[in-house]
Amino acid sequence: MKYRMRITPIDKWVIQPVNRFVNKSTTGGIVLFVSAVIALILANSPWKDAYHHFWEYNIKFGVEGYVLDKTLHHWINDGLMAIFFFVVGLELKREILGGELSNPRNAILPVAAGLGGMIFPALLYLVFNTTGEAQNGWGIPMATDIAFALGVLFLLGDRVPASLKLFLTALAIADDIGAVLVIAFFYTSNISYVSLLVGSAFLLLLILSNVLGVRSTIYYGILGIGGLWMAFLLSGVHATIAGVLAAFTIPATVRIDEVGFVEKMKMYLEKFKNADPNGAPTVTPKQLHILEDMRTLSKLAMTPLQRLEHGMHPFVTYIVMPIFALANAGVTLSTETASSTTSFVAIGIIVGLLVGKFIGIVGVSSLMVKLKIATLPEGMNFKHLIGAGFLASIGFTMSLFVANLAFKNNDLIQQAKIGILIASLIGGLIGFLFLYFNKSEPKYDLNEQE
Repeated sequence: MKYRMRITPIDKWVIQPVNRFVNKSTTGGIVLFVSAVIALILANSPWKDAYHHFWEYNIKFGVEGYVLDKTLHHWINDGLMAIFFFVVGLELKREILGGELSNPRNAILPVAAGLGGMIFPALLYLVFNTTGEAQNGWGIPMATDIAFALGVLFLLGDRVPASLKLFLTALAIADDIGAVLVIAFFYTSNISYVSLLVGSAFLLLLILSNVLGVRSTIYYGILGIGGLWMAFLLSGVHATIAGVLAAFTIPATVRIDEVGFVEKMKMYLEKFKNADPNGAPTVTPKQLHILEDMRTLSKLAMTPLQRLEHGMHPFVTYIVMPIFALANAGVTLSTETASSTTSFVAIGIIVGLLVGKFIGIVGVSSLMVKLKIATLPEGMNFKHLIGAGFLASIGFTMSLFVANLAFKNNDLIQQAKIGILIASLIGGLIGFLFLYFNKSEPKYDLNEQE
């Protein structure tokens, strides 16, 4: 059956290419990389002072007596990153309910690998930093930047199996859970129990709303931002935790099942087909009402959780994360930079990310497979596991985030940034080259070992 679909020049040359680019989640790693490079260029250009001062500009919100006065850098790390953690929370809930983490048999290997990939980096960091404020940075090398890691896998194309991408994604999800818990329990300032109590009241209200069947995403947004996030911001518990907690209160059920959706949609399609057209570019009032009913039905067939995740993911990937990178990745290189690379903080982070991640992920996974506790995903082999171990050492976003929480001393923050950038660059490059030159089928497969 022939039909007409009008495609304008703006659709063909602008909207469709942009949509194709945005809808590839792996391209987020490329955008993030470009943002980090721009930050480094600006931080080492004649405009470096303006670059650093820009992020220290103070922004105030509120009325007299109730004013939040923080730097732009602080608003980005506590405000915009709360949106990032909200989307992370949505992804975690979806994966736990019906994704890679819903089946214990499929989840056990990436979860164990993620746990090993957090414990060993922290321990190796502490080997080099046993006392003082530097000791607080043990959480920095624990994180994996999934956007960057998947961006590298995207560049490899069909040289790596889809199962490797799923394994690395599930591993990073387990890693994100650990990172959220570490931030919640170990990187908080003095706690205001009154504000925390208010935040808890808003959290209970959000949970109750879910139980009672409230499905308005605007409603959850108002209570989540205006109540829960604001209370946590004032409580001393890091405000990004509010993003994760709010995400877990979002309803994850549909109002109409698949069978009902198909039957009702067929009915609406039949009505629309039989509706008399008016011969004009616009639709008739009857057709408009049918289309509205179809849109409402489609909305009822989707969970609010997945609608939010799908709608917010491009915003987080292409706006929140690049802004975070621009604000945090700018390290001014000077004669002092060389000494920063040899500081115990930088060395601890480099060794933690490169060696600790590799030992934790590859070692724990190999042990579990050999003990027949778990098996590698179909199509994935030992060489792919090694590549994943190196790619997981890209700790860019979360590592920079934790560094700002761990240290108050600017020198230590700079040393941490140097260590993160070096380890992420080396780990990403080694992982890419190893997987690129090992496309052939393996001779050594862990799953076949006796």
